[in-house]
Amino acid sequence: MDKNKKRIGLGRGLGALLADVPAQTEDSTATESAEIVEAAISNEIPLHEIETNPFQPRTNFDKEALMELSESIRVQGIIQPITVRRLGPNKYQLISGERRLQASKLADLKAIPAYIREADDQQMLEMALIENIQRENLNAIEIALSYQRLMQDCDLKQEELGDRVGKDRSTVNNYMRLLKLPPLIQAGLRDKKISMGHARALLSLENKKDQEKLFYITVTEELSVRKVEEAVRKLNDDSPKSAKPEGLKSVKREISEVQDRLTGWFGKKVSVVADDKHKGEIKIPFISKEDLDDIINLLKSNA
Repeated sequence: MDKNKKRIGLGRGLGALLADVPAQTEDSTATESAEIVEAAISNEIPLHEIETNPFQPRTNFDKEALMELSESIRVQGIIQPITVRRLGPNKYQLISGERRLQASKLADLKAIPAYIREADDQQMLEMALIENIQRENLNAIEIALSYQRLMQDCDLKQEELGDRVGKDRSTVNNYMRLLKLPPLIQAGLRDKKISMGHARALLSLENKKDQEKLFYITVTEELSVRKVEEAVRKLNDDSPKSAKPEGLKSVKREISEVQDRLTGWFGKKVSVVADDKHKGEIKIPFISKEDLDDIINLLKSNA
């Protein structure tokens, strides 16, 4: 695809948000923007003129991977320019490319190639979040937090968020549900002590203490996802909720006795239905007006 034909704008996918060159239109504004971007790429921007992105969703970077990237930059240079916005004369703010910027500083570069974009704070946030979700090796909690921030700060619904990041709604929802886990388990998932499969299994436990106990066992005994799922099923079966059917059995026995007595009293099959809270109904069948009169008279005589 000809890069010069890409458009820039929110809501049109990552390619539109982070296009390598500005949109080409017939008006002079787009032409001027293109000249600005090309100038920025060819002349490069001094590193000391670029401030970090305050909307950067990722706070932890693998130091070893950063050093490897730094060495690669030292040998081969920057292959993919970073993206910035202009704040003023000789002053820029990073939109995307945090790792490249940090690695360039480690490589003792003085300047870095960059694309210049026009963006307000909300667009900065959305571009930074989407760029990280799509291009960085984020852990599941970082992705979930980025999704949450996109929805809250950019006022997006799950369907709209899915369109932005190229994921279906169920995938987005699975990540968002991870934020319901206790902080201890979220940290374990972030630190790769457990997988997302383990975390999703733990979500099936309603009791937070049970979740934390099983998490501890999972980590110490290195349980597989299947073993955790089995443990979750057993805990759910043994929970107080599972005792409810016993209560229902007791109610059913009581209702059965009442039904038998009424059947004998009316001389016809009486149906009694009730739930565990003793709410229900009594049905007395009749086949004619005379039959109905007999039932009414029987009730009156025993009133």
